[in-house]
Amino acid sequence: MASLRSIRAGLSRSYHSLNTMGGHDEETGGGEGLGGGGGGREYNNSTSSTSYAATTDWLGVDNFRTKNNNRTSSPLSAIKVALSKVSRGRQNNSSSKISTILKELDDEWGISDDGTEGDIILGKLRVSNSRMPSSIAVPPEQASLLGTMPGEVLDDAELRQVQLSVAPSRTLSEDGSTGTKVTVDTPHGPVTAAVSGDPTRPVILSYHDLGLNHVTNFQAFFLYPEMRNVVNNFCIVHVNAPGQEEGAPTLPEGYVYPTMEELADTITCVKNHLHLRSFIGFGVGLGANVLARYATKYPNYVDALVLVNCSSTQAGWIEWGYQKLNIRHLRSGTMTTGTVDYLMWHHFGKLEECNQDLVTVYRQHFERAINPTNLGLLVDSYIRRSDLGIVRELDPNKKKDVRMIRCQVLNITANLSPHIEDTVTFNGRLDPTLATWMKIQDVGLVLDEAPGKVVEAFRLFLQGQGYGQGAERVGHTGKGR
Repeated sequence: MASLRSIRAGLSRSYHSLNTMGGHDEETGGGEGLGGGGGGREYNNSTSSTSYAATTDWLGVDNFRTKNNNRTSSPLSAIKVALSKVSRGRQNNSSSKISTILKELDDEWGISDDGTEGDIILGKLRVSNSRMPSSIAVPPEQASLLGTMPGEVLDDAELRQVQLSVAPSRTLSEDGSTGTKVTVDTPHGPVTAAVSGDPTRPVILSYHDLGLNHVTNFQAFFLYPEMRNVVNNFCIVHVNAPGQEEGAPTLPEGYVYPTMEELADTITCVKNHLHLRSFIGFGVGLGANVLARYATKYPNYVDALVLVNCSSTQAGWIEWGYQKLNIRHLRSGTMTTGTVDYLMWHHFGKLEECNQDLVTVYRQHFERAINPTNLGLLVDSYIRRSDLGIVRELDPNKKKDVRMIRCQVLNITANLSPHIEDTVTFNGRLDPTLATWMKIQDVGLVLDEAPGKVVEAFRLFLQGQGYGQGAERVGHTGKGR
């Protein structure tokens, strides 16, 4: 470690250089230059005093005492005086003057030749540099990114009582939030429905997809906070296909499962049982096809439709052949890996790009919680579906004579879904003045992976139908019930 003697030697050479450059100037020349530097240091009194106080404090220089124990003479002022003397000195006697000035500095600060004193000062520098600053001045180029004013000081913040919050795991088990279950007798066997909300309000009626029921398909979505704010003003009715409700017994041997058209007719039985006048339909996959058939057959009972991954055509040969193989295993009471893989593809599409936690939950559900026999009957009915037979008719004079959906339709799909082409075909058969097609990016199972986007679209869709905050329809006289 260098002692203060070597430091003073360096200062001596610097003073000599300064004296050489300024020795022939007038008395006011170099003095004003150096004085100007000192004046520049003190131009901003508040800033310079704060900076100087902080610097001399952590260096401990202010603790050096003069011979008279007078602390009013600071090291900075002594250096200014010394440099002023050097600048006014003559070159012929500069060496003696510098030696005298250095001796005065030694006496003024009480510095000895002991090298340990320099180690103490340098040690203080190292300790000070290792400390975290209590505040950070924000540079102007970063101020815009941080949303602060240039030069604004950001104080350190200490986080206290921070607790790790773990989000509850996704579950497909029923929690009772979907409402009261009711059993409705139909010509095709009993149908289970769940009803929640004020029965005097407008109605939203849902229908589920393959391998799911009203709980596994809609419970989490309708519990989404923003969705609850919407549906609080509605009566919610969830309808299950025969034998698909949670805990359903195996359908008896010889039971003839209803066709897709007959499944649509079971909605009429539910509507009459609950004394509904009309409703807003909300269907996914198979359920979307059922509700589209019902709206085509009974247009006066449907106010609007929200359909996810709706197919309007017959099953293709590949789908039919693949499903026939699955049905053979399902009817024997076996849920094979191939059947599970098909259901996962049907719901998610590109599995590797979807939320893997949801993929795991749904795979476990299909493997463990499905009644294979009942599902096989429903799948068989779905692959035997007929074409909806709807057309896009733009001539107002011919619209009343053709088969078409006559209510507003929100047609939703996802870019990872395998049903994009089906929704495009379906959209092309709808009246363009009544249809809205929406594709949500970066998801497959749209209600679970992007509920916020679906809720926002649904809310705006309802507003377009005239439903206000209180779900009362503008110009509406009670059609909702």
